[in-house]
Amino acid sequence: MRGLFVPSFYKFMQVEKIIDQTIENIFAERGDLFIIKKHITTGLDINLTIDGDRLVNISDCIDISRQIEQALDRDELDFSIKVQSPGADEPLVMLRQYKKHIGRKLEIKTAEETLEGKLEEVGDEEVRITWKAREKKPKGKGKITVKYDRSIPFTEVEQAKVKITFNKN
Repeated sequence: MRGLFVPSFYKFMQVEKIIDQTIENIFAERGDLFIIKKHITTGLDINLTIDGDRLVNISDCIDISRQIEQALDRDELDFSIKVQSPGADEPLVMLRQYKKHIGRKLEIKTAEETLEGKLEEVGDEEVRITWKAREKKPKGKGKITVKYDRSIPFTEVEQAKVKITFNKN
């Protein structure tokens, strides 16, 4: 039984090494792209999620998929490959992703609270968001608009998502 597992695992390791090298070569040419997730099963189902400093389009995904497919030998390996960009509702997982969303509205969850605001700045250790809220006047009747500005350390961010907004014209 053990003999059956070793070649499969060996092939898995070979495939992973080939994929890693191919991705490294692609990203050396395309410095604007980066990998978010890589998952390879022992059955050689290859799933990659890529992002970029700018918009990642379908042709980027197709190009990477084809280059990986060319690097692997179909005659020796039975594999499937899927290359995709993160969906609009996927959380941000890398500092590099935050930077491309400066000026957009984010929802940031920490252990204590959930905040929504415009992403103003991204530093190495924290993000800064701003937002406005209508609040009761300290004296008298009515409400006033209060502006908030908050820096949140990355260590406190449990999840951050871009909020999709539709502007009325």
